[in-house]
Amino acid sequence: MLEGFEHGYAEVNGTRLHYVIGGEGEPLVLMDGWPRTVHALREILPPLAQRFRVIAVDYRGQGTSDKPAGGYDKKNMAKDIYELIRGLGYEQVNIAGGDIGAMVAYSFAANYPHATKKLAIWEGGPFSQIFLDVISPFPTPEEPNAWWYPLSQVDDDLPVRLLAGRFRHVIDWSTDHLALHPERIGEESRALYAAAYDAPEAVAAAFGVYRTFHQDLADNNSYPPLTMPVLGLGGQYVAVVQAMMEGKATDIRYATIADSGHYIAEEQPAALAAELEKFFG
Repeated sequence: MLEGFEHGYAEVNGTRLHYVIGGEGEPLVLMDGWPRTVHALREILPPLAQRFRVIAVDYRGQGTSDKPAGGYDKKNMAKDIYELIRGLGYEQVNIAGGDIGAMVAYSFAANYPHATKKLAIWEGGPFSQIFLDVISPFPTPEEPNAWWYPLSQVDDDLPVRLLAGRFRHVIDWSTDHLALHPERIGEESRALYAAAYDAPEAVAAAFGVYRTFHQDLADNNSYPPLTMPVLGLGGQYVAVVQAMMEGKATDIRYATIADSGHYIAEEQPAALAAELEKFFG
């Protein structure tokens, strides 16, 4: 446990969420993505806690939060977060997320604009047609290969039968292929992530997050543009973040985190924390 932070659990929206909380100031909710847990945020939490009351959340299906059979559309996952922050006594928060966490954070802002002061996303955003356009069913070795997306659409327990108890292979593959600096994600972190996703219910939850993307697309297309300030960040994939946010916000700015692949919070934590502090501060 990081000094100055404590673990918490909350019953919200029919599930139980784990969060880590610390610091003083305006509330700032943070989430990272797949295949990660709040552990991925460990290096950005202390500097941000000097300015904010930081609440880092394992969303539904992630880390030590519950892994129910359903409810993984991002609108419902945003409701989890909304009930969490209301339960903690906050009417309005700053919110930020990476990858799947960015999708949940965007949905939170879209469904609860009154509760959102500012939104920041990195290496992700609202699921949109651009994501489908990027994915090829038979990519070349040089193209992005999001193999887990089509696997998530298989309508049985194939992902569980293939990957339960073997998730270390996914952790190593994703780190080595999606990070520009895989050496910055060491053995301790890789082992922790593998353990978090190894159980059958954890695999089912991880793929459940992706199985709902078609519903997410319909929901995202129904929302009006966000009007609160929005920051979009990316490493190698900042252009994808821009494409995903096209037409989704009226007050948005972008920045590139240099020398980083997909896992910005672990590859370039100081740069990410500085951008978030500048934007939310």
